[in-house]
Amino acid sequence: MFKRRPVSLLSLTLAIILLLSTFASVAAAAESEGQAPQATAASSMQSYVEAMQPGWNLGNSLDAVGADETAWGNPRITQALIQQIAAQGYKSIRIPVTWDKHIGAAPNYTVDAAYMNRVEEVVRWALDANLYVMLNVHHDSWLWVSSMEPKHDEVLARYNALWTQIANRFKDQPNKLMFESINEPRFSEGGTTNEAKMNQMLQELNVSFHKIVRASGGNNAARPLVLPGLDTSPAQNKINELYNTITKLSDPNLIATIHYYGYWPFSVNIAGYTTFEKDTKNDVIQTFDNAYNTFVAKGIPVIVGEYGLLGFDKNTGVIEQGEKLKFFEFLTYYMKEKKLTGILWDNGQHLNRTTYKWSDPELFNVMKSSLKGRSSNAVRDLIHLKKGTSVQDATVTLNLNGNQLSTLSANNKQLKQGTDYTLSGDTLTLKASLLTSLTTSGKYGENAVINAKFNKGADWNFKVIVYDTPTLSATEGTTQTFTIPTDFRGSQLATMEAVYTNGGNAGPQDWTPYKEFGNTFAPAYDTNGIKLLPEFFNSVKDGEVTLKFHFWSGDVVTYKMTKSGTRVTGTAS
Repeated sequence: MFKRRPVSLLSLTLAIILLLSTFASVAAAAESEGQAPQATAASSMQSYVEAMQPGWNLGNSLDAVGADETAWGNPRITQALIQQIAAQGYKSIRIPVTWDKHIGAAPNYTVDAAYMNRVEEVVRWALDANLYVMLNVHHDSWLWVSSMEPKHDEVLARYNALWTQIANRFKDQPNKLMFESINEPRFSEGGTTNEAKMNQMLQELNVSFHKIVRASGGNNAARPLVLPGLDTSPAQNKINELYNTITKLSDPNLIATIHYYGYWPFSVNIAGYTTFEKDTKNDVIQTFDNAYNTFVAKGIPVIVGEYGLLGFDKNTGVIEQGEKLKFFEFLTYYMKEKKLTGILWDNGQHLNRTTYKWSDPELFNVMKSSLKGRSSNAVRDLIHLKKGTSVQDATVTLNLNGNQLSTLSANNKQLKQGTDYTLSGDTLTLKASLLTSLTTSGKYGENAVINAKFNKGADWNFKVIVYDTPTLSATEGTTQTFTIPTDFRGSQLATMEAVYTNGGNAGPQDWTPYKEFGNTFAPAYDTNGIKLLPEFFNSVKDGEVTLKFHFWSGDVVTYKMTKSGTRVTGTAS
């Protein structure tokens, strides 16, 4: 669905291979004379990386820790899936691979032949689909590489043996295949706490990886290589260390990589960060500005090898739909503005790997459109009408982002400006008569969707919601299973506060009363309840706790809960 570039991918590939070979020779000559590679060489890699936009991660498959690639719930990878990724407009694919269970004993550390063949089969499918391919060493980072300090020689020997085999197996593949040295490297599982020591070990791994690949011959002499800093973090101190490593290697075919999952409080919905507000937006700006200034402005291209929201690990509904869309719209747009290529993290929650349907078409369309420019949206996507009250005009501020509103429609009928709505600058007013006509059923919840089209970018949808104040009922349970019976009455839960009646914040992360959505509490709309999860109770002291449930309608409902050992009782306030 993404619009393809007019230049043929085959022509682009051949041109890149020729350029890389030329620049590799230039770089080698420069190194032999003690000079830095020429700036023109770096620019060829920048073009290579930009041609990879957009990218998609084949997550939780070959990287799964278990018996095989289905261990984490995804179906076996098929060529049809890879072809679908290309058909939907993706230009690159990151194939995370965990090798640990498939590596033999010392001293050879031989990779199981069947597993290597399977990895090669998937890589070949991706190359045949004209995709750029990033192949890496993934969860090995924490499974065994993390123990490098206490087991230095063993870990280094195993790592070197692994990359020697990967390099030799793939050395004749075209340069649209790139290698990533290791995913999110960290050394904490091995007991290392000194960051300077961590950086020293990571530099040793990255340098060794570079030496092994370059010495293996074939196309590996100029193959693009992707290097991370600690945790593949975009933190300035960590990308500074990565910059130092890349400049010391003096190789024009190196690419820096970072991962980005947003401003943490918004990313997991904690501390009251339920909306895409200024702190969250500024974090995007600062992160990508730093990556641009540290690398791209100095001739080193950057791939955002994973991006998304951390709350998605629990459920994609942890972040409200409209706020989620605004985040991804700006992130995708600004990433491209800073000449960074992004590879969406997808562990199966976005694209169904059997039906090839997107779980959230709105999100897909927003990301697609943001690669070409800004999309418009609004301060909210929910229009709440309280049941039993007189319907009033609803005013919403649009974030036009340089665009113009073209049409509004509902129930497949175009709405009339002046009759159904008015627009003054960026202020949209939906008339009471329109809203009344859309909610004649009087049912709780979503009654209608008003679709807004603009002259550019993705559509924006307003959900018209009929609601009343939710009611919560008394109940009993345990710290392992406690659900508050809830009549939501059309309302959607935004966040929860928890404080001890005698003072102080309750639950984990007690620096804030607002708890983490999906981790400590979660709505169960289908069974009419709000679950308080074991993770919440693990940090709650015995006694009475006051809970405040905030809903997107604006209502706040208070509830009392008493914990005594593993027994929990709840009463409505």
